[in-house]
Amino acid sequence: MRVAMIGTGYVGLVSGACFADFGHVVCCVDKDPSKIDRLNQGQMPIFEPGLEDLVANNVRSGRLSFAVDGAKAIAAADAVFIAVGTPSRRGDGHADLSYVYAAAEEIADLIEGFTVIVTKSTVPVGTGDEIERIIRARRPEAEFAVVSNPEFLREGAAIEDFKRPDRVVVGTEDERAQVVMTELYRPLSLNETPILFTARRTSELTKYAANAFLALKITFINEMADLCEAVGADVQQVARGIGLDKRIGSKFLHAGPGYGGSCFPKDTLALVRTATDAGSPVRLVETTVQVNDARKKAMVDRVALALGGALSGKTVALLGLTFKPNTDDMRDSPALDVIPALVAGGAIVQAFDPEGMVEAAKLLDGVRFTDGPYEAITGADVVVILTEWDQFRALDLDRIKLLMRQPVMVDLRNVYRPIDMRSRGFRYSSIGRA
Repeated sequence: MRVAMIGTGYVGLVSGACFADFGHVVCCVDKDPSKIDRLNQGQMPIFEPGLEDLVANNVRSGRLSFAVDGAKAIAAADAVFIAVGTPSRRGDGHADLSYVYAAAEEIADLIEGFTVIVTKSTVPVGTGDEIERIIRARRPEAEFAVVSNPEFLREGAAIEDFKRPDRVVVGTEDERAQVVMTELYRPLSLNETPILFTARRTSELTKYAANAFLALKITFINEMADLCEAVGADVQQVARGIGLDKRIGSKFLHAGPGYGGSCFPKDTLALVRTATDAGSPVRLVETTVQVNDARKKAMVDRVALALGGALSGKTVALLGLTFKPNTDDMRDSPALDVIPALVAGGAIVQAFDPEGMVEAAKLLDGVRFTDGPYEAITGADVVVILTEWDQFRALDLDRIKLLMRQPVMVDLRNVYRPIDMRSRGFRYSSIGRA
């Protein structure tokens, strides 16, 4: 089948490359000429393991291409995917749908024959109705169906998630659209992937409900971690104890500095606004947002406590800047709350991240970015592990002690074991453990 993917951000590029790898002919369209130029030169605008090779292979095969002008690709497409950004709108937390609606207007003028128009972007309930209204108003005679097909991709594991998903959710009651969507995802039938067809509004809400539930789960275990510290329990053992219950599951039960990233912060806010506007508030989600925001800010207090209560004049080695490992995504990373507060408190911050420093430099002031973890640690009064990159899991602790002014570590991801750190002579602080 022929696919046009509007948007070459995280979702659009990964989805387009994976559809091409399924055997479909895909053209990814973006208004940014510099981004398209880089893609045509084989340069990825994001870091995602395996993506560069996947794109290169499918470009060579002739199944994947990139363009600024999407007219030909849209006119020839069986399905046109809208995969543009829906950031939180300033002031009220609603999703900004201006890019989605602009894409709908462009698509309306270009489609030929029956075309399935698919919202891959995360959009509030009812957005598909508005897209349909926009297109119908511009092209009353056009044959099309607007479908919701939310993405459930984890950054750092997106290709695996696309090719071996837990499920595919498709929101449409149009029979012709169902046939097209079934064919697009037919390669997944080898893995017996469930494809759930629902009404469009149900599909749109499913995406928000999934992200809100996972955000709630993270926030729950973070609060349990605080309680563990207060009563002398171990949050990792608590997480395992409840995670082995199949009704609960072990995923997203890792205590830390709070969730961030491109999805959970904006999607929880958007769901809260949607629910409030509908007169059916979601109190658990509202509380989750508030608790998570406060938690990220509270991490600085842990660093100050490890230093005897004072930050001024202290050198902090910060390992990890991105909101999670295996991505260069800085959106709503805990680092964006922690670092400014450290600097405001008079601390000197030396930081290293394997992939995130270019983006971090655009967002953070007063930070010295280094070439590696040991360079960041040199002369530090405390090491803070903020992101659990693999290369931080087996640091040479004896070397660290020699490089530091004093052997102090604040491990906000519970990478190390307290007993091991104490035996090496470190003053060690972690999350939810004695």
